[in-house]
Amino acid sequence: MSLRLLLPENGVVDLLTTWPDEPRVYERGSTELDATVTAEFLDEYVETGCVPASEIAVVKAPNPSLNRDAFMRNGRTDAAKLRQLHDRGFTIRLGNLQRVVPFLARASRRIQEETAGYSNYVHAFLTPPGNQGLRHHWDQQMAVIVQVAGVKRWQLWRPPVVAPMREYNESWRVWRDDYIPRWEAAGPDLEFDLKAGQSLILPRGWVHNPSVAEFDKRSLHLTFAIRERTRLWLAEQLLAGAIEREEFRRIVTPGEMRGMELSRQLAETRAALMDYVADLDLPEVASAVGQAAMTELEYTT
Repeated sequence: MSLRLLLPENGVVDLLTTWPDEPRVYERGSTELDATVTAEFLDEYVETGCVPASEIAVVKAPNPSLNRDAFMRNGRTDAAKLRQLHDRGFTIRLGNLQRVVPFLARASRRIQEETAGYSNYVHAFLTPPGNQGLRHHWDQQMAVIVQVAGVKRWQLWRPPVVAPMREYNESWRVWRDDYIPRWEAAGPDLEFDLKAGQSLILPRGWVHNPSVAEFDKRSLHLTFAIRERTRLWLAEQLLAGAIEREEFRRIVTPGEMRGMELSRQLAETRAALMDYVADLDLPEVASAVGQAAMTELEYTT
């Protein structure tokens, strides 16, 4: 089971049975993941210049991410530029490692199978000693943080919004200028110094402000972001076959897109959708939905 690469047995049970809504730290120990995706492995990946520029983010708090020109030359990733930025205190984020590292590709697919269809992705964060990359923010999906090297201090605050997902309640979309001053004045609700061999389950919506706890050692961690399926996703699957009915493919003319005529079109469409859903063979649909959950890789739920 690939989840056991990230968590001990009790952590796997917690994840699959209760889906924790509060952060939890687990003693992972050393797994095949630790033996495979090492600091040396990621250093070599960066040094070769093989990392796609589109999958790199370079950031140092409190500033936003640098433009890609800062680490590119002639349209490609420049390893020397990345190294220089890292030496200056910038965090290097390597995105979507499940697309380029076979070991992580296999782990990602197995995690999707083990969770009955939760797609996922893997980012690596390389942060220099005593520095910080991203500041306070929250994410739209559960994450399992796997500390590979060094110590990362995680200051955490309870979610300021309810059940963020996709574009709904993303931190940067609903951000308020008083958030950080208020959080810092109150202090974190939870704080963990995550060490190598430990993992943190971080539920969606929890505000996190991570920084390197040591001034003589850098931090390296992997974030396994797990995209939970939602009832909205199930609703979209229920309607996925509606395109096969001609009535849903009929053109709505410009004249029908305004005023009272638009209201009538919406009412008729709602009635047609209700009839369509009522006629569905749910066991047959369930089979198709289960297959879709297992095969969708890039969908954000």
